[in-house]
Amino acid sequence: MDLVVNIERLCKTYGESRVVDGVDLSVQRGECLGLLGPNGAGKTTTLRMLLGLTAPDAGVVQVLELPIPAQARAMRARIGVVPQMDNLDPDFSVIENLRGYASYFGISPRSIESRIEELLAFAALTNKRHARTETLSGGMKRRLSLARALVNDPELVVLDEPTTGLDPQARQLIWQRLRRLVGEGTTLILTTHYMEEAERLCNRVAIMDHGRILALAPPRELIAQCVEQNVIEVYGPGLDAWLTASESTDEARIERLGETAFCYVANERPIIEELCARHDIEFRHRRANLEDVFLKLTGRDLRD
Repeated sequence: MDLVVNIERLCKTYGESRVVDGVDLSVQRGECLGLLGPNGAGKTTTLRMLLGLTAPDAGVVQVLELPIPAQARAMRARIGVVPQMDNLDPDFSVIENLRGYASYFGISPRSIESRIEELLAFAALTNKRHARTETLSGGMKRRLSLARALVNDPELVVLDEPTTGLDPQARQLIWQRLRRLVGEGTTLILTTHYMEEAERLCNRVAIMDHGRILALAPPRELIAQCVEQNVIEVYGPGLDAWLTASESTDEARIERLGETAFCYVANERPIIEELCARHDIEFRHRRANLEDVFLKLTGRDLRD
């Protein structure tokens, strides 16, 4: 197995809080791994240790077969990072941002020009090459951040919530570009709060909470292993009465969140027939997805 990242028994404590608690995680070359978890789960600290920005209290981190943090500088020369918040230089144009970033890797101005043209096309920014970054839309800035992370032709790209706040068109374009990178053999580590994004892009997802990995598998396998096949979302003025009448049923697992009940069931037909006979309830039937797994493992309570 060709591992790009290998993490074993990784721990980090701040004060009395164990933020990362014995994490084991590996990433194979050419895969897209999703690292998912609610706020405060330990994702950011884990990534910071992977990137050599935070020293672990215990455990082993190897990236591209290099020990981290001891050889973090050599490692960072071979990877790309797309941060959660764009940190582009607002005084520079699109092409100047790419040239300036290339200089950090010691790439000569002559050899970088052809690479920049490829990246502009990749990010669909060719016609914006001379535009100042402050004039770009949010989607354009995210695509420029992605292009900048690829300047050094990295073997691994770490993306922290790459599509947060983008409209559907911009998000779809980012997804296309990320799938293309994986198809070309680039390894990706992706954090996101969009479960659909993780389900579409990731070969495997790791769900993390309270500093630990709770589950790790391909999205469809996690869904099959962790939750029932069908979900019926029930709401309306008759919800309380229906829930009271359904307390004794063993046909479904029911969770309530506010004014909606989520009914998880293998065979949906009997419940749908029952709901159709009522006029005080509305419902929506759908297939289970990764968000259902995420909520089952990490809970429905709000995290701040």
